[in-house]
Amino acid sequence: MIIVDSGFLYALMDRRDAWHPRAMAQLPTQREGWVTTWPVLTEAMHLIAHWVGPTAAHALAREVEDGAIVAWQWAPTAQARLGQLMERYAGLPADLADASLLLLAEHLGHGRILSTDERDWGARRFKGQAPFQNLMSDAR
Repeated sequence: MIIVDSGFLYALMDRRDAWHPRAMAQLPTQREGWVTTWPVLTEAMHLIAHWVGPTAAHALAREVEDGAIVAWQWAPTAQARLGQLMERYAGLPADLADASLLLLAEHLGHGRILSTDERDWGARRFKGQAPFQNLMSDAR
């Protein structure tokens, strides 16, 4: 499964976004499976509803409902790890959505991600050492 962040999800929904063509080019990767977290979905739906419109936000919600995008939930025992990750990457900074994706990468054992945030995901590491592979950057 490929990790997706809110910037990618937003770019898919907003035809005016500079990242939209690259996001659309990634649609075939959905066959491998897209996975994200509830904080990312909350952030993405807020941005999409505000800037694109509620119909687009509802379309994203249906993608989750239909299983086209998997919403992963961490175990309660991993809650402390979120705070540790936010502290570790405070200089970038890392909010709850970002920390949840770092935790997801640790869970999956890989850092293949679709993101419009090249700087931060280029600097972050999962499991403390492995770099992320941003498929959006690779698509240039």
